[in-house]
Amino acid sequence: MTLKDLKIGKSGLVVAVGGEKTVRRRLLEMGITPRTIITVKKAAPMGDPIELLLRGYVLSLRLAEADKITIEEIGE
Repeated sequence: MTLKDLKIGKSGLVVAVGGEKTVRRRLLEMGITPRTIITVKKAAPMGDPIELLLRGYVLSLRLAEADKITIEEIGE
């Protein structure tokens, strides 16, 4: 499953970060690395972008970028 598919209020563990070289590098530089836990806090009214909580800070990410991040859902 990808981060794009994770519902609001749910958390996931990053398994892999894909995408083109520049996009992948940008995501990694923002702290989205394998074994990072990410929680989806909320989404914009039209669903894009989504607001994430990871590593103690909040990050907004477009769904096209979230689709490049493979995760495993954790918890309930």
